[in-house]
Amino acid sequence: MSVAEQSRAPGARAGVLGGPRRPAVIQGGMGVGVSSWQLARAVARTGQLGVVSGVALDATLARRLQLGDPGGHLRRALAHFPGRAAAERIVARYFVPGGIGPARPFRPVPRLGLRPSPARTELIAAANFAEVFLAREGHDGMVGINYLEKIQLATPAAIYGAMLGGVDYILMGAGIPAGIPALLNAFADHSPAQLPVTVAGGSGALASLDPASLGWADSPPGRPAFLAIISSAVLAGYLCRTEASRPDGFVLETPVAGGHSAPPRGRLRLDDAGEPVYGPRDAIDLAQVAAHGLPFWLAGGYSTPRQVAAARSAGAAGVQAGTPFALCRESGLDAALKRRLLEAATAGTLAVRNSAQASPAGFPFKTAELAGTLTDPEVYAARPRLCDLGYLRTPYQRADGSVGYLCPAEPADQYVRKGGLAQDAQDRRCLCNALLATIGLGQRRPGGWTEPPLVTLGQDLRCLPELLHRYGHTYSAADVVRYLLGAGRTSAEGPAPRTSTEGQH
Repeated sequence: MSVAEQSRAPGARAGVLGGPRRPAVIQGGMGVGVSSWQLARAVARTGQLGVVSGVALDATLARRLQLGDPGGHLRRALAHFPGRAAAERIVARYFVPGGIGPARPFRPVPRLGLRPSPARTELIAAANFAEVFLAREGHDGMVGINYLEKIQLATPAAIYGAMLGGVDYILMGAGIPAGIPALLNAFADHSPAQLPVTVAGGSGALASLDPASLGWADSPPGRPAFLAIISSAVLAGYLCRTEASRPDGFVLETPVAGGHSAPPRGRLRLDDAGEPVYGPRDAIDLAQVAAHGLPFWLAGGYSTPRQVAAARSAGAAGVQAGTPFALCRESGLDAALKRRLLEAATAGTLAVRNSAQASPAGFPFKTAELAGTLTDPEVYAARPRLCDLGYLRTPYQRADGSVGYLCPAEPADQYVRKGGLAQDAQDRRCLCNALLATIGLGQRRPGGWTEPPLVTLGQDLRCLPELLHRYGHTYSAADVVRYLLGAGRTSAEGPAPRTSTEGQH
């Protein structure tokens, strides 16, 4: 039995986290499709943990099928999906030989909701299966998938599909993922699982899935290891309070990490540039985390060789890095955007801002300042506000007891009419549409315009000058791994991000 087959087998959990299956480098699960299967596979082939983004994979699968599935990769993966009838329905519904025309809009996918939808469940599960399957193809390395806790309604179907694909690690941030370990245990036993769903103004609801009722697999999939992405030792202690919520390890993110980040502890204060101000209370006490006896990886400013060495000296198993991988040649970032970002990095003009308002999720969100994207005030003002994908919308209880959905990025009058506060809708960006546009899958709108992109990167850019100097603008994922695991300090580095090591020996 190969290493890959062993990691799929029931009971493989300890083997993944023990010994040679514990990575020194975790490639970040960035954006929507930036952490593509091509990128994750390239990293996994180096012996490190390649990670695909699990966000909105149903939409990316459907849109790529509508573009003709270049290379036939998605249809090849779907041909291996255990739910053969479901895969055939998906291909019949979305695949367009030769692709749709450049002005034709993409066919929509079923939106997330509390009401059960077999079509939605099978599309989400099959899409997650396909991304993991392709990332695993042709090697015995480790593959993980990254989710946002905020997108609760998709989680059961998404994780089950990834497990059917043989995923080694599940990673989740942007919330408190207390229910994930129990869900993984249930699916590995082929038993039904439920996750609590927050309903604003209500008592909550459940997102559930019964693997046996789907009839896709006769035997349960192997249980992947679960890494909780968190930003405080307090949350680590909360998750470790019971076996039902205890993860298999942690990724500890500082505020400069790309994408969403935790808000500062205490009252939110903004600096002159409008960015959240972090202080000593936001430093992570590594000794307190280590006391739980679980491995941890450091993220956010740990993307140079010296910082990797510092992380391991502080007791970390390794690091998670995003930005250097986001700009490598295998990432899913649109090629023209990637070229402009690399040119800006070379010129020393690349700037990444931590916006307190951009994300509808309510978390601070990193945005690369780039003309022609949603960070451009003129582009933002010209885009009509709408919410037609809805991954970040929140269920809420109406006055009559029924459940509706609201999003701060939808038209402001609609948001307020549903009970939202007008100030919460100000300056919000539609991340769902924008991040799909960032990988070249922006929706085509009436009148001939296409959804504008929005790029998220980490704020620590010190790795880029050295990478570009060594390997050029077409550096590879393997080059990044080689660079990170090298020895010694580079001229591009400054001091490492602050993390508290109080009490460490």
